Amino acid sequence: MENSDYKILLVDDESDILEFLSYNLNKEGFQVSTAENGKEAIEKAKKFQPHLIILDVMMPEMDGIETCEKIRSLPEFSDVLISFLTARGEDYSQIAGFEAGADDYINKPIKPKVFISRVKALLKRSGRMNGTEDDSNNRLTTIGNLSIDRERYLIIQNGIELSLPRKEFELLVLLVSRPQKVFTRDEIYASIWGEKIIVGDRTIDVHIRKLREKLGDKYIQTVKGVGYKYVDAV
Repeated sequence: MENSDYKILLVDDESDILEFLSYNLNKEGFQVSTAENGKEAIEKAKKFQPHLIILDVMMPEMDGIETCEKIRSLPEFSDVLISFLTARGEDYSQIAGFEAGADDYINKPIKPKVFISRVKALLKRSGRMNGTEDDSNNRLTTIGNLSIDRERYLIIQNGIELSLPRKEFELLVLLVSRPQKVFTRDEIYASIWGEKIIVGDRTIDVHIRKLREKLGDKYIQTVKGVGYKYVDAV
């Protein structure tokens, strides 16, 4: 797919930032829509149907965290990519963002070339650029009482369907791909977030905790000082 096939929704309460980012994305051929607050973003998203939403955290009326949570609660946006764009670099802000269902975190100010690279990296890692989508993504993987529907981004456990945010889903798919193998934290970061993406040290821990809350504690084991592994605990 060409850049012109991708829709990006920018959400920020500062008009100069919207103008700056829109200009650079349009130069690359992306379709761009903008919103100045969370409520407007949700309405725009429903009409625009973006592939990627880039959200500022600090906004009036509804902040980025709440906006992300509301978007993720809507079934039609279970597959949309969401990245936060913010000047706040504190760990607690990143953790809150990932818990809300974000896929990435971009700190501002950011240079145009770096910003475009991050956008393209997000789309590429999700299998949406350069023809990386293939039929294997549509297969149903079953291990024990757990089935993974890669096409619908659904987990089916004992007949019950569970919808997971993208990063939780990708993390589970990685662990399940080789049961009993201990994936190091570096392996997980590189596979799920990409080697060039910098995220907080607690990011993996947050996602593992969320998976355990949904699946049960017995499926994902911690190997202290190394990483995590999936155990087929029926």
